[in-house]
Amino acid sequence: MRLQGRLVPVADVTPARRDALFALMDRHYENVRRPAFEADLDEKQWVILLADPATDEICGFSTQVVLHAEAEGRPIKALFSGDTIVDRAHWGDPALAHVWGRLALALIDAAPDEELYWFLISKGYKTYRFLPLFFREFYPRHDAPTPDGARRVLDALARRKFRAGYDAAAGVVRAGPGKDRLRPDVAEVTPERLRDPHVSFFVRRNPGHVRGEELCCLAPLTRANFTPAAYRVIGPEPAALGAASR
Repeated sequence: MRLQGRLVPVADVTPARRDALFALMDRHYENVRRPAFEADLDEKQWVILLADPATDEICGFSTQVVLHAEAEGRPIKALFSGDTIVDRAHWGDPALAHVWGRLALALIDAAPDEELYWFLISKGYKTYRFLPLFFREFYPRHDAPTPDGARRVLDALARRKFRAGYDAAAGVVRAGPGKDRLRPDVAEVTPERLRDPHVSFFVRRNPGHVRGEELCCLAPLTRANFTPAAYRVIGPEPAALGAASR
């Protein structure tokens, strides 16, 4: 049965739901600490909740917030995705991508003249692999260098969010002591997976992913930058942002 996805304001997430989200994180990540989990959730605007429609059990979630920064003297905005996990029994379910995509389209349409991006950090190849599926232009990537302008935008957003934790030369957020990381059996990089050039590139660019280090990634958020595959998941029309947030 397909999951049901909803975009919910963080303020509306009940204590019981918070417990369920933390339990899901703890099953898939090592070194998860409740205070860090709560801090990540509280700084976000929304959480995408994925539930089994028959039981209402939480089977996945992703936290979301709009960041504001400045690059080369101009204002920029980015939709930033924080803690994200889908229970392995539901890998491949499109609910998360559908709800996230409709949020992205709503933000695009709400301010079409603003410079808007998706700012993504990737601990594992499964998250990074979302970029070539959904976007025509994204960075970093295996088949093209990152343009200077995109690098400056990425650096501005990463420094805004992670400050000294961001290693600009490597393009990664370094893992401090006790950093949470995916459990070894969640996103194992097998020889078969390494035949995928996107996976191979991710592993080369972020060899510290096994320690919880995160590759910083960027994609312009415009309607034209979504691939046909993305629109097959999202659908052509976004929900109004206010309605989607309820």
